[in-house]
Amino acid sequence: MAERKGEVFRKTNETSVSVSVHIDGTGTGKVSTGVGFFDHMLDQLCRHSLIDMDIEVKGDLHIDDHHTVEDTGIALGQAISKALGDRKGITRYASIDLAMDETMTKAAIDVSGRPFLVWNVNFSAPKIGTFDTELVREFFQAFAQNAGITLHVLNHYGANNHHIAETCFKAVARALRTATEVDPRQANRIPSTKGTLV
Repeated sequence: MAERKGEVFRKTNETSVSVSVHIDGTGTGKVSTGVGFFDHMLDQLCRHSLIDMDIEVKGDLHIDDHHTVEDTGIALGQAISKALGDRKGITRYASIDLAMDETMTKAAIDVSGRPFLVWNVNFSAPKIGTFDTELVREFFQAFAQNAGITLHVLNHYGANNHHIAETCFKAVARALRTATEVDPRQANRIPSTKGTLV
């Protein structure tokens, strides 16, 4: 099987985003967006998906973090989609309930080629440090749309907003890892009766 790698460079008047991914990696990479909490979340996504990710972003942070977070989601989703190609042989579906201290969050994924986000996560405060909690959803919306995945995220419970955000990223990472792995029983087939996932 060819190496499943993808690169995207996206430049607008608001951001400059460079992303490279290797699906069959070890969860290593370099992340620099200029937004400390977001970097921490992307590190979790990389480490727990085992997808190598190099992400470098220069954004209009003098305005706020929105464009940087959203455009990173767009470019990362596009890079993942490129790396998956025709999606032949992938497991396709995965879900996990992920616990972290007092918090539990579910992520369910269908690497279907049909983008959709169902988001059932509520934060009790508008910010984690200086980071807007509403941007967690914005990232996953952009990511799901551009990766071509159906993604459901449900926070069952939790008291600490940092933990709630972190379980979202870790749960998506673990589900993404399983869903994108090659299923040896159908390594040469598209996992769809339609014969295509793109």
